[in-house]
Amino acid sequence: MRFNTLGKSGIRVSAVALGTWAMGGDFWGAIDEQLCIDALHAGLDHGINLIDTAPIYGKGYSEEIVGKAIKGRRDQLVLATKCGIDITEKGGRDASRKAIIEGTEGSLKRLGTDYIDLMQIHWPDPETPVEESMEALLELKKQGKIRAIGVSNFDNELMSRCLALGQLDALQPQYSLLEREIEADILPFCREKGIGILSYGSIGAGLLAGKFSEPPKVEGGDKRAAFYPFFKEPLFSQALRLVDVLKTIAQAHEKPVAHVAINWVAQQEGMSSALVGCKNPAQAIENAAAGDWDLSAAEIAAINKALKEIYGA
Repeated sequence: MRFNTLGKSGIRVSAVALGTWAMGGDFWGAIDEQLCIDALHAGLDHGINLIDTAPIYGKGYSEEIVGKAIKGRRDQLVLATKCGIDITEKGGRDASRKAIIEGTEGSLKRLGTDYIDLMQIHWPDPETPVEESMEALLELKKQGKIRAIGVSNFDNELMSRCLALGQLDALQPQYSLLEREIEADILPFCREKGIGILSYGSIGAGLLAGKFSEPPKVEGGDKRAAFYPFFKEPLFSQALRLVDVLKTIAQAHEKPVAHVAINWVAQQEGMSSALVGCKNPAQAIENAAAGDWDLSAAEIAAINKALKEIYGA
């Protein structure tokens, strides 16, 4: 497994990380709690050391599952969660000082730990000055309840305002071969400022793993097709053309197609870790193995050429 330092925090994280959005059981379909716990154990056993979760995933359920899984293993991993979204019936974004302090206490309890390695503001809160949010996180860091500060889905202007008050260690944006918007200005900004990047959606909700030949239907508890635009035409057909290129590279290495998509993200300059979701041990083990090999420069160039031919950029 490759490892990187998370921004300026000094925290070492695996190049592939365990994302737990699906473990909330309220967006990606039904889950089996024990299988999820076994998946987290399998990921840790196969070299992953970073687990990322959030209170909003299942309104605390994902954090509870993570808490059960890491019991007795806390010193073996880097634990990341989030704040800034109200998980009560009121709902909505709330990154006020009060909400962050109280939310962190709730996360600590559900996770069964007395500290969180990386606390991230999940989404910008238009009703709260980001300075207030940042000051709350700096207070928690001073108290030893969190080790590093991150944000998710923030733009450069908001990150600059955070940096004016203190160290910002990480950004978590959506980033994959199918979602590359951050390449224009956010990725260069983070490289310049020494902000680590944890990508979510690294395999395009499974599309880049070669799992789909037609767009999935929105049914049951699986809402991914409604969230990700590339499950709709014409983006879906374009994605399938790209997957064919990934398959050729995967076959040459005798590796899963998902590995190629994961490694393309993980090998981009400035990337700290590629978050990949899982709901069972087999998925976790397969994803972890992507961190054991690299794409060559020629293979990355071939993928980039295909991106230009298919998408024009």
